[in-house]
Amino acid sequence: MVVTVVVGGFFGDEGKGKVISHLARVDKPDIVVRGGAGPNAGHTIRSGNNTYKVRMLPCGFLNKSSRVMIGPGVVINPTVLYDEIKKFGVGGRVFVDRNCGIIEQSHLDMDTRGELKDKIGSTGSGTGPANADRAMRTLKLVHDLEEMETITLDVPGEIDAVVRAGGDVLVEGTQGTFLSLWHGTYPYVTSKDVTASGICADVGIGPTTVDNVIMVVKAFVTRVGTGPLDNELSPQETVRRGWAERGTVTNRTRRAAEFDYDLGRRAVMLNGADQLALTKLDILFPECSKVTSYDILSTEARLFIKTIERKLGIPVTIIGTGPEDTSVIDRRG
Repeated sequence: MVVTVVVGGFFGDEGKGKVISHLARVDKPDIVVRGGAGPNAGHTIRSGNNTYKVRMLPCGFLNKSSRVMIGPGVVINPTVLYDEIKKFGVGGRVFVDRNCGIIEQSHLDMDTRGELKDKIGSTGSGTGPANADRAMRTLKLVHDLEEMETITLDVPGEIDAVVRAGGDVLVEGTQGTFLSLWHGTYPYVTSKDVTASGICADVGIGPTTVDNVIMVVKAFVTRVGTGPLDNELSPQETVRRGWAERGTVTNRTRRAAEFDYDLGRRAVMLNGADQLALTKLDILFPECSKVTSYDILSTEARLFIKTIERKLGIPVTIIGTGPEDTSVIDRRG
């Protein structure tokens, strides 16, 4: 039995979707379950010739032997969820907890104007206003909607049954450590805690059940929207280095900075991380593109990895060397 939690180490956009898709494909967990704030978090997965962009489905859905679930701490947009289930052909193995909150039109409207949009740079997904209503105990929940009954179950109970039977569970985090409502760059944060502890609470897993916490970091730091970013590069320099990216949900340009070791150390502490997944190594070191063996990485790339391990104090066990979920070096043993 192995329970693995995957979380973002910086400001989101670290490549969690790719890492989770790889883990689901290789480890074949019985359940892949998503925590986090809601559909304000987008994940991109490239597998073969296909690119999948999801906002509600757990990223492990490409492993057809896994059931994919959304924990009770997540607010959902039923329209987005059902669209993704249909688009990606995963009906029959996607389930949501009866206590998930429901995003309604009023939340979408509130999220596209005023303070949230103008100052915080909200995605407009309705996630923040829905979580605010949940805190006020006025939010409608899944069990209030009869039309969702066919995909509703007790997610914490299902996870517990799998764990007791000796099965494996992959827990998917969203956003990144420094977008946490508690630990991030407030007020430029998401509407709840998204560190490993918060994600576990979202899906109904107690801390003693967790075996591994894999923290995903990119070979450089990016951030979408407003909020502080230490040592931020100019847009021109970002483009020159080939680091220019856009957000999955909003398509906004991502701001960029070099790898931040101080930020990484604090994220390790906050998440209790015991492993690192490092993505986009190929962007820093193009000669490492699509390499799948650590031994044939360039000397410079290996030095960079060793420096991260030394300064952050935990091993880099997964290395992304390209956009595809197969362009991975897996050193977990």
